[in-house]
Amino acid sequence: MNRLTTPWGEFGLTRFPELPRDTLRAWDTADEYLLRHLAGTDTTGPTDLSGTVVVLGDRWGALTTALAVHRLDQFRPEPLVQITDSYLTQRATRANLRRGGADTEAVRLRSARDTPPDRIDVLLIRVPKSLALLEDQLHRLAPAVHPGTVVIATGRVTEIHTSTLKLFERILGPTRTSLAVRKARLVFCEPAEGRARTPSPWPLSYALPDGLGAVSGRTVVNHAGIFCAERLDVGTRFLLRNLPRRSGSEHVVDLGCGNGVIGTAAALENPASRVTFIDESFSAVASAEATFRENADAATPAEFLLGDALSEIPAGTVDLVLNNPPFHSHQATTDATAWRMFTGSRAALRPGGELWVVGNRHLGYHLKLRRLFGNCETVASDPKFVLLRAVKR
Repeated sequence: MNRLTTPWGEFGLTRFPELPRDTLRAWDTADEYLLRHLAGTDTTGPTDLSGTVVVLGDRWGALTTALAVHRLDQFRPEPLVQITDSYLTQRATRANLRRGGADTEAVRLRSARDTPPDRIDVLLIRVPKSLALLEDQLHRLAPAVHPGTVVIATGRVTEIHTSTLKLFERILGPTRTSLAVRKARLVFCEPAEGRARTPSPWPLSYALPDGLGAVSGRTVVNHAGIFCAERLDVGTRFLLRNLPRRSGSEHVVDLGCGNGVIGTAAALENPASRVTFIDESFSAVASAEATFRENADAATPAEFLLGDALSEIPAGTVDLVLNNPPFHSHQATTDATAWRMFTGSRAALRPGGELWVVGNRHLGYHLKLRRLFGNCETVASDPKFVLLRAVKR
């Protein structure tokens, strides 16, 4: 566990899930910069946090935890509101709040798909990697923002671009940035009065091209923030072209489902199967359900779960896992998520059950699968991608 030092005290924080060998912290210099600014350690003086405060896009609950404890000590106001698209962020936030001594009732945890508050006095934003997710959330929150609302965003300098500032300008009002401090920057936005409110352009839908098996020409639905939401990513395309042909009653899991196109393809290929779609993103699960409902027969069984990999699936109950694992956690490159997906798959699979994984060649997933399953077969490959199959013995 690492400790975050703030003007209001120290907080022991961890990511979720807590991994013994994880060296990644639950905060970075962008979080520290924003907290220092709010406390008034620079020349601006402290920010009034006694009204309705919303924290959007907090990575692991660092901002939420520090602010919740401070506000309870100072104001005892209405609960802070955290809005996130990540189930893992919510789990980390709950754990960090308990660790920091804050009552979990001091924070209302809301997802990116939930209805936002009616009024916001202070809006604090951790700039996400996805500009589309920021666009969608600003559109959704704009009606609750008023001319007196304090709007401050924070991010690493590599996360804040001209396009980011233009987005704030277009949706909320005049925007400026701070100087960079320890490779982090603040964004200040002054909500304009009487600005016309336009609806979010999300979700987006598009038709898939030919050559993708059962989903060729089908419609895919994408909420904001989904990986490659405006086009089908090449890894998923490669898996769809080589999807296993199966039949009969079986339980299939689309793990890290994104927009659900892989699980939908499996359901269309084998109507007797039961598909479970799992992701840690609220928007991904909503997209997967929308994609599935758009294309599958209404009577086709399916389940849509938020979760940490396969932790919610009973052991020995799955026949096939289809997986295109991520190799980033926000800005950090890591195989921790993929490893949890692989170990979770092995536990969830029945004897004889199969895990199919698509990934970039250089990631070396075959070594991990051989170590875990004792076997790994290359089903298909091209100069960039490899499709692997591991069987639980």
